[in-house]
Amino acid sequence: MALAGIGDIVRESPAGVGAFNVIQLEHATAIVAGAEALGLPVVLQISENCVRYHGALEPVALAALAVARRADVPVAVHLDHATDRALVEEAVALGLGSVMYDASALPDEENVAATAEVAAWCHERGVWVEAELGEVGGKDGVHAPGARTKPHEAVDYVARTGVDALAVAVGTSHAMTTKDAVLDLELIAELRAAVPVPLVLHGSSGVPDDVLREAVASGMKKINIATHLNKAFTRAVRDYLAHDERVVDSRKYLNAGRDAVAREVSHLLGVLTG
Repeated sequence: MALAGIGDIVRESPAGVGAFNVIQLEHATAIVAGAEALGLPVVLQISENCVRYHGALEPVALAALAVARRADVPVAVHLDHATDRALVEEAVALGLGSVMYDASALPDEENVAATAEVAAWCHERGVWVEAELGEVGGKDGVHAPGARTKPHEAVDYVARTGVDALAVAVGTSHAMTTKDAVLDLELIAELRAAVPVPLVLHGSSGVPDDVLREAVASGMKKINIATHLNKAFTRAVRDYLAHDERVVDSRKYLNAGRDAVAREVSHLLGVLTG
């Protein structure tokens, strides 16, 4: 199976596609293990914030690509929330087959122009492009669930930019640590009926399982999850260290975190495909 294109995964999947953010190698191997347990494809995402944490894209990108190539299920490696075109170009040069270019903070016309340029450049190189319309919000803990993407604006945006997938604002917010987001399922259905490309749900960590199922049934295709896995990883590490205060081998407590993430990935993929 191994390394796959996200476009192929999205097209071939009859249900929701799980896209999980990688922070370090343990996340990448855990996410793939969780997907392999169910025999389902998965997306490994590397965000601009992750690149900043590591100091460079290359180390974490090459590690994720290596993990993907050794997987028993289709695995795509995707650049998430890149605001810097140079980072997009570096990702493509390193072998990532898809990027999310985020110009959502720009004024509308600048957003369209910048995104269209990036999409055209990527398409010349066979790279799949995701963008965002109707800023989801929530970066740095700011909860902004009131933003909504209007269907007619989404249709126009896709036509003018040529993107392959669109992240839309329907009630979620990034970096939520509680599962109480309220989604506008009617709007999701309206967007799905109007927009000719797959819809992406960002900020999905704050969405209860039953609502995630409804979101997929209503038309969401790619489901991004990050904070929920970080919570599981951190909780498992804390529990391990609390149980054995003498441990100094980081492999032991990081393995506990990795196992916890793998279980959550399996659970969430089951939710998205159930």
